[in-house]
Amino acid sequence: MIRPRVLLADDHTMVVEVIGKLLESEFDVVGTVADGHSLLRVAPELKPDAIVIDIGMPLLNGMDAGRELKRLLPKTKLIALTMSEDTEVAAEALRSWASGYLLKKSAGAELIKAIKEALKGKTYVTPLVAQKLADQFVRDPHASSQKELTPRQRQVLQLLAEGCTMKEAANFLHVTSRTIAFHKYRIMEEFHLKTNSDLVKFAIREHVISPR
Repeated sequence: MIRPRVLLADDHTMVVEVIGKLLESEFDVVGTVADGHSLLRVAPELKPDAIVIDIGMPLLNGMDAGRELKRLLPKTKLIALTMSEDTEVAAEALRSWASGYLLKKSAGAELIKAIKEALKGKTYVTPLVAQKLADQFVRDPHASSQKELTPRQRQVLQLLAEGCTMKEAANFLHVTSRTIAFHKYRIMEEFHLKTNSDLVKFAIREHVISPR
């Protein structure tokens, strides 16, 4: 019997090792990656049946990587694994790309269940977050969306907030420093940010980087 193939994306080595050993009883773990850019490079080559994605990865976060993977590999099931119990994060992930949403403190058996449910075409949300999502919907079923960053703005914001210089960000994204500067100041103008510290706080608020 052919076992489902699973790819793991998480920048914490110990977490990946534990998850890998956990899943080996039910699935073939075909690879691991530690950042969003590596994930986008490796996943189309491996074409796994499911990918477990840490939302808080460096270089490119799991939220933005998940959106792109949904486009690149529409048949692959994507499972969000995170420390965040924020219902806004969960709702965005589930709406745009994820077939499952689990917390890193969830039981191991829950991850196996989530992957199996996703492979059946269902959606699995860890009970604690599911209840919060239900409560939020009851309070505000038509929450209005605010101004959003473009995908390129999110990439630039993450790199700068992680400490890259404009030149380093430009080299990473294969654009000019002038282009990075344009995006940075456009973000600061549109969202009324005044300092680099404001930029980092904004990146955390937008779930582009995780709080340190």
